[in-house]
Amino acid sequence: MIDLEKLHEQKSRFAFFARQLMYPEKLDFHPDVWTEALTAGHPAHPSLQKYWHLMQKYSFEQIEEMYVQTFDFQKDTTLYMTFYKYEDSRERGALLVRLKQAYELFGLAIEGTELSDYLPLMCEFLYAAPWQGHEQQAASSLDLMLAVMEDGTYHLLNALEKADSPYFHLIQGLRETFKACVIQEAPGT
Repeated sequence: MIDLEKLHEQKSRFAFFARQLMYPEKLDFHPDVWTEALTAGHPAHPSLQKYWHLMQKYSFEQIEEMYVQTFDFQKDTTLYMTFYKYEDSRERGALLVRLKQAYELFGLAIEGTELSDYLPLMCEFLYAAPWQGHEQQAASSLDLMLAVMEDGTYHLLNALEKADSPYFHLIQGLRETFKACVIQEAPGT
């Protein structure tokens, strides 16, 4: 179950992940962006620091090429989170509809042709959705959103590790941020 207060505390972090998972722009790698993102003491800090240091070894053109090769041309590293489990099945279509309804519940529309399970879009939703004050309505939608993200990023993380990709550390940091938003049950319950 999601701790909505902790999720709210991470809103700006999800905006950061959304930007890093979209097609690269030079500003995404500006030191000020990283100074804000690399908060010491945050569970994702070590992973994001490793990602930052690895990405500094590449030119911007190399980062663009790496992004395209990693996320656009490889089936096992797609950013569509339900694809790993359902590929193009009917069940995936039903889940995409449920995700789209979650966006619409908070007045957010998906622009363009992106599917509702696109990881940068999902991170952006967690940043932008005005769910505070509507916690009861939000709980099931946010639980669904994070469950899909957690499941999809598990597969993505494993594929990125096999490929020895710097993006492995970014996804690892995202997963560590998810874990920081989960209600921890007391031992023995």
